Amino acid sequence: MSRGVTATWWYTVSGVVAFDLSLVLFWSLMLLGSGKPVGEVLVVGIGGLVWTASTLPLLFDYRHRDESTVTIRRRILGPVLVAVAYGIGAGVVSGSWLVGAVPIVQSLVLLPWPRGVRLRFVVASTILLACLWFIDVGVPFAPGAGGAAAETAGFWTLGLYSVFVPSLTALSLWWWDVLITLDRARISEARLGATQERLRVATDVHDLQGHHLQVIALQLELTEKLLSRDPDAALEQLRLARASVDEARQGTRDLATRFRSVPLGDELANARDLLRAAGIAADASIGPDADAAPADVLGPVIRETTTNVLRHGGGRRAHLALTLTPERTWRYEITNDVAPSAPRSADGAGIAGMERRVAEAGGALEVRQDGDEFSVVVTVPAEAAAR
Repeated sequence: MSRGVTATWWYTVSGVVAFDLSLVLFWSLMLLGSGKPVGEVLVVGIGGLVWTASTLPLLFDYRHRDESTVTIRRRILGPVLVAVAYGIGAGVVSGSWLVGAVPIVQSLVLLPWPRGVRLRFVVASTILLACLWFIDVGVPFAPGAGGAAAETAGFWTLGLYSVFVPSLTALSLWWWDVLITLDRARISEARLGATQERLRVATDVHDLQGHHLQVIALQLELTEKLLSRDPDAALEQLRLARASVDEARQGTRDLATRFRSVPLGDELANARDLLRAAGIAADASIGPDADAAPADVLGPVIRETTTNVLRHGGGRRAHLALTLTPERTWRYEITNDVAPSAPRSADGAGIAGMERRVAEAGGALEVRQDGDEFSVVVTVPAEAAAR
């Protein structure tokens, strides 16, 4: 998600910069076509490039803005002054009020206005630009050879595009704001979910331990009362208290195991992403019912084999698969290429440990090596998941 947010931000920046550059290019071509001297056209064109570059600090400041206030910092004031200077110069050279006003309005749109102010500013500035556009009716923004038709077309094209560029910029910024709002909502939802999960765990631990501790306290209290009168009965209560302690310990262990378990579909996806992060071209084939597979057996196997690929493989590709065969057997396979210089494990304790775990569930583990390709195949009966 963070990569998507960053990519959208660069799309927003490139879109606004493209609006400004196309506007400067359009002005320059229209001035050149209307017979203006090349020097004046260069003033508008090169000045437009400087003005476009000056909008970048405004855009980057907008990303980290405080929505509650408008803070006029030096890095904001400088680009605005550049826009004012360029607007005055371009307006004087072109003889157009519209050309002079658009750079100033465009830079002001990029300021970090409080919520709701930008919309009112864009509406007011669009009306102002439209009025200036009609004031410029006599400005010859058209190729001289084209006649009156070309001049009219140039007038309408220049006017419409120049008037609505601030609105297009505001829409781009609004889209960025929507994305940021959604991302913040996603983060808040994740934090709320984590908080609720912690509360649920705390409640379960409290209920489990509270019950057993209360029972143990009563048994020890009874032992204290019986100790002088009936030592045998007191000893029996001590045995019961010790059994309660064992039950509490086992219950806590079972609770922790339940919360540590991860669906195997997610386990495989995490393994694939980990291998990709290490520079290995990894892909995974996950069956539709993968979450029903025995996670307590295959989960550690997936983690161990992924670690082996990272530690001992040294290759460039890997493939993971978890499927349910027609014989009602879960089949997990990981295949990777092995670099000739990759280190070899001396004792193979990891493979032996996995083999014992799989055998206890009634399954089998097979290791294959064909040239530079290494595979581990694990099969576990579907009944293991039910048990």
